[in-house]
Amino acid sequence: MIKKIAILGSTGSIGTQALEIVKHNPESFQVEVLTANANADLLIKQSIEFKPNAVVIGKESLFAVVRDALEKYDIKVFAGSDAISQIVEMENINLVLVAIVGFSGLKPTINAINAGKDIAIANKETFVVAGDIVTQLAKQKGVNILPVDSEHSAIFQSLAGECHNPIEKIYLTASGGPFYGKSLNELKNVTKRQALSHPNWEMGNKITIDSASMMNKGLEVIEAKWLFDLAPEQIDIVIHKQSVIHSMVQFEDGSMKAQMGLPDMKVPIQYAMTYPVRMKNSFKRFDFMDYPQFTFEKPDREVFTSIQLAYDAINKGGNIPCVLNAANEVAVDAFLHEKLGFVQMAEIVEKCISLVDYIKKPTFDDYLITDLETRKLALSLIK
Repeated sequence: MIKKIAILGSTGSIGTQALEIVKHNPESFQVEVLTANANADLLIKQSIEFKPNAVVIGKESLFAVVRDALEKYDIKVFAGSDAISQIVEMENINLVLVAIVGFSGLKPTINAINAGKDIAIANKETFVVAGDIVTQLAKQKGVNILPVDSEHSAIFQSLAGECHNPIEKIYLTASGGPFYGKSLNELKNVTKRQALSHPNWEMGNKITIDSASMMNKGLEVIEAKWLFDLAPEQIDIVIHKQSVIHSMVQFEDGSMKAQMGLPDMKVPIQYAMTYPVRMKNSFKRFDFMDYPQFTFEKPDREVFTSIQLAYDAINKGGNIPCVLNAANEVAVDAFLHEKLGFVQMAEIVEKCISLVDYIKKPTFDDYLITDLETRKLALSLIK
């Protein structure tokens, strides 16, 4: 059966790679919906090629541009964040790939779950902000949540056939990013260009900066807690510079399973899109002779303070992970616009966590308010 998919964030790194998979497997996939925030030109190009039923451009001022370009192709065009959240409810969609970056992925994910759609999730912020709500809702609706992040996909794959065997611990691997081994003092002079030069992975700007600061790994710890129902102490991080072992599970008998492969995001994207089937592809294959040695080390939490901030946030719970995420999004954007230093990003996050009111059992509306208040606070601290 052809799987009909909606790709939210089709012009980003994950979205464009997902469309490559669709392009090479037209007998398996049909694109029903494409959305983008502001890259109208690429969205138009993708729409003409893949002929979706509908597209949404997030930036409303670009609506006429997209509408006029697609008028002769019989493609419905909508605009705005509300339209992105609503479009996932279309009856003929089987799978929603959430490749939107940041907090904006939360509402469409919840709407898609409510509509009974399976979710391929590349938006870790959804779980960081409201993992309790999202996972509980998915259970109620009987919806599959299929992780796309390479680390969480690795854990998910390692757990296949192990549903009755409790997890003792999981290990999320990290490349260490471009600044592995640097001192805190050295990081103070890091430039945007240096931070965007990841040694192993090709990703969007926001996630690349998060990887450089290792905030990305902290966010993944919080995501893993909710995806796999774990306590924080059951989740550890190891530096694995080769990025071949994507993550590992340790069971109660001491045995471990690891998922391995080249650092290529198309593999976990395809697995989420085709689950539970593994579909043949022509991606480059791993050769042990190219990697004669694997290394593992502990991350330096005194240098990469974002890791500890994430663990502290998840241990306190409530709305604090939401604060962490919102402050980090603002800080990363400021760094990318050269308004903030590299080390100062974590400082802004820490200040926001200490200043925003704590809510022990937040509702969905509480998360929305917390996100908005934190962003305003972070912007005022940066100014």
